[in-house]
Amino acid sequence: MDYFCDQVQQKDVGRRMQVGQELLEYLGDPARSSDLEQDQQRLDKVIDELTAWVNSSNFKVALLGLDVLGAFVDRLSGRFKSYIGTVLLPLIDRMGDAKDQVREQAQNLILKLMDQTAPPMYIWERLAVGFKHKNYRCREGVCLCLIATLNIYGAQPLILSKLVPHLCTAFGDSNSQVRDAAILAIVEVYRHVGEKVRIDLTKRGIPPGR
Repeated sequence: MDYFCDQVQQKDVGRRMQVGQELLEYLGDPARSSDLEQDQQRLDKVIDELTAWVNSSNFKVALLGLDVLGAFVDRLSGRFKSYIGTVLLPLIDRMGDAKDQVREQAQNLILKLMDQTAPPMYIWERLAVGFKHKNYRCREGVCLCLIATLNIYGAQPLILSKLVPHLCTAFGDSNSQVRDAAILAIVEVYRHVGEKVRIDLTKRGIPPGR
């Protein structure tokens, strides 16, 4: 881990690609990576640096950063919870990436966090800021992520009354893709909870025809 703590700070793309692969192999072999959690500060530093990889303008580095963080989630499981605040904002940013692959991978990692580190609503309470993101693709991505969450977990673990108002705001978004994604998301909510959501929308002043 001392080696990785030093190496993940490299800025050279080629070196990062090499170190990322080495880290994936290290994390995939529990016998080799027994010192993973020996030094909390060292682990914090590695996760912080990998979060910077996710923010990289080089999409290959960003993808590798997402992969390696996913491997850390697999290894640390619930113990990764303390890093959710660190990684979630860059993941929201990446859901607005120009490349489909990066957007998809960022969403997959968010869903993995719900599956392995913390309950879905815990993640959503921190993810909801994405509905107001300045990048329209991020706002669209958060709506699509809600659809994926409902498909996997249903409505039970979510407090939808906290999320529906954001979708109502998104109905009036300046971007048509965001408006469409918000409508798809509310349709998904309706599929899970039925008439309650229609009544809620009427109370929020959404015209009946809409």
